[in-house]
Formats: sequence, C-alpha cells, structure tokens
Amino acid sequence: MSDEGSTAVYAASVGTSFTNLVDTDGVVIKTVDMHTGGEPLRIIVSGYPTISAKTILEKRSYMKKYLDHIRHLLMFEPRGHFNMYGALVVLPDDPEADAGVLFIHNEGYSTMCGHAIIALGRYFVDYKYVSYQEPETQVNIQCPCGLVKSYVQCSGGKTANVRFESVVAFVFETDLEVDVPGFGKVTVDVSYGGAFYAFVPDSSLGISLSTSPIATITDAAWAVTEAVKTAIVLDHPENSDLAFLYGTIVTDGNDTWSEEPTSNICMFADKEIDRSPTGSGVTARIALQYHKKLIKFGQTRVFENAKTKSRFTGTPLREAPLGKYNGVVVGVSGRAYYTGENHFVLEKGDELGKGFLIH
Repeated sequence: MSDEGSTAVYAASVGTSFTNLVDTDGVVIKTVDMHTGGEPLRIIVSGYPTISAKTILEKRSYMKKYLDHIRHLLMFEPRGHFNMYGALVVLPDDPEADAGVLFIHNEGYSTMCGHAIIALGRYFVDYKYVSYQEPETQVNIQCPCGLVKSYVQCSGGKTANVRFESVVAFVFETDLEVDVPGFGKVTVDVSYGGAFYAFVPDSSLGISLSTSPIATITDAAWAVTEAVKTAIVLDHPENSDLAFLYGTIVTDGNDTWSEEPTSNICMFADKEIDRSPTGSGVTARIALQYHKKLIKFGQTRVFENAKTKSRFTGTPLREAPLGKYNGVVVGVSGRAYYTGENHFVLEKGDELGKGFLIH
C-alpha cells in the first residue's frame, strides 16, 4: 500500500471508537506499564472493582477471595505472561501514606515489592498524586508489610532514580540445614525484607549463576523453597499474614562488603524469576549481611541480577527492634522506566481472554 493509501486508512480509523467495537459490559481496565531493572510492573489505574475492606491487609485478603479473576485477566496470557507482575493503587488506611498499593503476580499476592516501589515512586510524582519538589520528592507508600518511604530524584520537571527506606528487616534463622531432594543437605539462611526469603550460595547447589541455564537455577531454587517450607514455621511479630516463605534467592556467595557488585537470582511465587536484583531481596540480604557483621552502617553495596545485569544499591541505615528481633532499616535505590499505557477489555464469549498460562 502506498504512503497516501496508508494515511487515508489511518485517517478513516481515527473516528472509530474502540469501546464501541467490543461488547464488554462497559468494563475497561486502564494500566500504566513500567519496568525496573527489566522486571515488569503493570500499574492498575482504573476500572478495578470496589474493594470492600478497610485495612491494607484486609484489602489484600478481599482481593484473594473475591477478585482473583482480575489478577488472572491482567497477569496471565494473553495480556501478560508467566513472569508478569502488577500493582493495584488503593486508598491507604495509614494517615502518613500518600497512597496504598497491593501487589499481584503469577501465584497470588505479595506483601512487599521493591522494584514496584521504585517504579511507583516515579509514577506517583509524574501523575501528581503528590506535589513535585526538587531535588527530591518524598512519597509515602503503604504496602501490606507496612509504610515504605520513597524518595524520587527530580530535576527540570522530570523524575529519575528512586530510593526507599524499607520496613524493619530482620534475620529469622541462619545456618539452617535442610534436606533438598536432588541436592542433599544444604545450609541456608532465612531473612525478612518485607517478605521472607531463603538465601543460598550457588556453590552449595553445585550450580553457577553466571553459566547455568536459568531453568537449572529455577529448579534448584524451587527445591530449596519447598524444603525450607517443610523444615520451619515462620512467624512475624506484627501479623501472621506476613509469615510465609515468598521464595529463594540464589547468590554468588560474595557477602563480605566490597566495592565490587555481588549477584543473585530471585525465584519467588510459582517459579517466577525476577529480572531485577529484587528490592525486598536486597533489603533482606543487607539485613543478613549486617547480622553477620559483613557490612557496616553507611557502606553501600551494589547488587546485580546475574542474567540481566541490572543493578540496585543497598545500604544499612539504622537499627530498629521488631518484637524479639534486632532489625535494621535498609535503603535501596534503582531506576524505573515507562513502557506504555493500556486499556484492557474482556469481550463477551472470550473464555481464553479470562487468562491462562502455558509453562
């Protein structure tokens, strides 16, 4: 087709309303899509059903019980994929918060997500949830795990890098020996950074973060997760809803502070692989390093995803007790980017459009 013909077709299509073409009972879900270090974030902006609950954890429970079909719609194929991640903006119940957020993924609903906080910091400033301030705009975000304070670099009307101060992170158990099918006895650490993770060096599993295929790393991390779940019972000082093992982070074992980056891969939920260094994982790993006296206050460590090579930084900021635990508040920083806006619909009669996964 000639350029003139293409232009004519485009001009004719401009007057066509997409919503008039499809029969959806008027349901249109709008999202803004971003990524942080390669890890996607689909921010649900409008069109989501009303959540009849008050507190942030009650809203999370309500979503799980009554609205899980929407998670399938937006995270699964054909609109998403096995490793998709999303966030729903909600009204906070914490008076200090500027906004609340609930996190969704391939298996359900997480309690904290650092890569999402980094993206949402930019989003909340750019979309005027808070007033723009230079050189840094503070955005307080209520997550299921608690209040997370983010700080967005601002210059010339534009937003850039984001740092956040974590909820209190703490070490649950160190040197836990578990029997991992296919790998034998393996020693792991369990630490909390808004979510609980098991940590294990790649050498303990006979694999390599740099050379092993991602499927090999995934299977090993999954085996560790399942073994740890059967070996211990987690608890959280503030709420039992936070007491579950979210995943396993396989590291390069380089935990002593250095100016050189240390790498890891996080497997969470239903074998989902984080493309970023994992913000809540960095938080938990810094807490673990601080507990073992491998890093000091004011020392910043660079964390790198072993496959994408994307980077976050983490810094132990201050001690903070939490119940029986000697916790620490951790600073994490990174950069997020916009990838687009979407208007999603579900046409009547489209059964596959309700969401499916092939993996």
